[in-house]
Amino acid sequence: MKKRFIISTGVIFVSLSAVFYALKECAPAYRFLVLEAGNTLMAVLSLITWVMVDREASDRPHAFVRGVYSASFLKLMVCMVSILVYVLLNRAHIHKPTVFLLFGIYAIYTIMETMLLSKSVRE
Repeated sequence: MKKRFIISTGVIFVSLSAVFYALKECAPAYRFLVLEAGNTLMAVLSLITWVMVDREASDRPHAFVRGVYSASFLKLMVCMVSILVYVLLNRAHIHKPTVFLLFGIYAIYTIMETMLLSKSVRE
């Protein structure tokens, strides 16, 4: 299952990077570096939280729910703090669709992680 999770995370990372590069070429108003930094951060956090949840679920199967909740909460807080830093540093030139895409990145990684983790616990 670990291999499947790493491959899935890599595929999502590469796919989102390709979409962001296309956005950079088609709609230069989107902040490519901000989106790519958010994508990288969520991919790394997803891998870290997967290790956390997998370790807890292997010790006590009922701890899976608590692990998924705490992992999702951790990623949400990191996402919100990162967006807050972006907004505070770029007050005059905030591109709101970029901010919404950052939350979309969070949603994509969280959905993928929850689906794969719940599948691993059922096995």
